[in-house]
Amino acid sequence: MSRARATDRAGRRRPAGKLVFVLGGATSGKSEVALRLAGRKRPRAFVATGQGLDKEMSTRIARHQATRSPDWDTVEVPVGLASWFAGHGKRYQTIILDCVTLWLSNVHRRTGAAATVGKRVEELLRAMRTTSATVVIVSNELGLGLVPVGQSVRAFRDVAGRVNQQIAAEADEVHFVISGMPLRLK
Repeated sequence: MSRARATDRAGRRRPAGKLVFVLGGATSGKSEVALRLAGRKRPRAFVATGQGLDKEMSTRIARHQATRSPDWDTVEVPVGLASWFAGHGKRYQTIILDCVTLWLSNVHRRTGAAATVGKRVEELLRAMRTTSATVVIVSNELGLGLVPVGQSVRAFRDVAGRVNQQIAAEADEVHFVISGMPLRLK
């Protein structure tokens, strides 16, 4: 995928948006780093892929929401990210997508189609590049721990790793977060 300049509705060329990729382990502080990296340009959207399917997850979502100022438009998009970016992304100067790993889990749960994930990510990145926004993408790095015992968990970890590589290759910046400390890789 190229970072070609996009055109507006009148056919005029405009700069493609900036993609910033933030990844790290669970509870590493990556969402807080994403908020800092996003800056203050308005209007801004926080695109959440997590769903409060149980009490613990609902508590996590509420905690995340409490860290954002009220000038963020929060939208919940568990699966249709490319469609959301294509239809709504142009309205914003700043967008945070949190998080790719939960999106992958949602896609897998609903479709079971791991084979088409690469194509879905390509479509998502293309849709993100049609905006002029700074898009901060958050994801979990799952490959630093023990090798999971279960085959299905290993398969998910492998898909997540390939997706992270795909996004990192396209991103303008890549940051890895450890204990709340970001390390810029690209």
